[in-house]
Amino acid sequence: MNPATPLNIERCWNFIGIEGDRSCPQLATYTHCRNCPVYSTAGRYLLERSIPEDYRHQWTELLAKSRTDENSQISHALRTTQITVVIFRLQREWLALSAQIFKEISPPSVVHTIPHRSNQILRGLVSIRGELRLCISLSDLLNLEAADTAVQTLSPVVYSRMVVLEKAGNTWVFGVDELYGVHRFQRDELQDPPKSLTQTYTKGLFHWLPDGSQMERSASGGSASVTHSVSYLDDELLFTTLARKVL
Repeated sequence: MNPATPLNIERCWNFIGIEGDRSCPQLATYTHCRNCPVYSTAGRYLLERSIPEDYRHQWTELLAKSRTDENSQISHALRTTQITVVIFRLQREWLALSAQIFKEISPPSVVHTIPHRSNQILRGLVSIRGELRLCISLSDLLNLEAADTAVQTLSPVVYSRMVVLEKAGNTWVFGVDELYGVHRFQRDELQDPPKSLTQTYTKGLFHWLPDGSQMERSASGGSASVTHSVSYLDDELLFTTLARKVL
């Protein structure tokens, strides 16, 4: 058998060796091609051979393509990531926050004002399962206008609740006028928010069709599903602002 050369370097073990028809007479002596001197000689040739002139150029193109494909996949994954939120209503506005920061939902409790500290944003202290928590008015923080007329609700039985949020060891409690619950949507469904008072705290808007939503009569006499535009709030900015304005 001839030593490995550029012409036969990949021939013997792929055709008559362990990866081929195993007709090589040397297999009786070496059992496997990796024990054969021809195989080891070929390995040394691969390691010691001269680098082709376009070697760096080929690898540069290959790595650049891999990086582009990887960035494209990451970008696509970010666009299609599912977001889980809890939807609630304050005044006339439907809002949403990441479900991960919701710790508890409880019936309304008495809010005890803090002398010389309570204001429009900080309402006072509220007892949640025997623990005193700071209670805020999210409506005042977001500058939401009070509803001067009746608001159409999702359910005929609607009552306000208190929600407890927790993030990075900070806990806040605030009341909501109506609570829908958990909802999931794709990140690429988010739209840029319009210019409004709540825009500062809004990551984007998404359209939401509640399960079993009411049907409204259209101008042509038919009925159509009622969809709501929901503001997805930036919880990071929200907690940072509360820490700066209240604590």
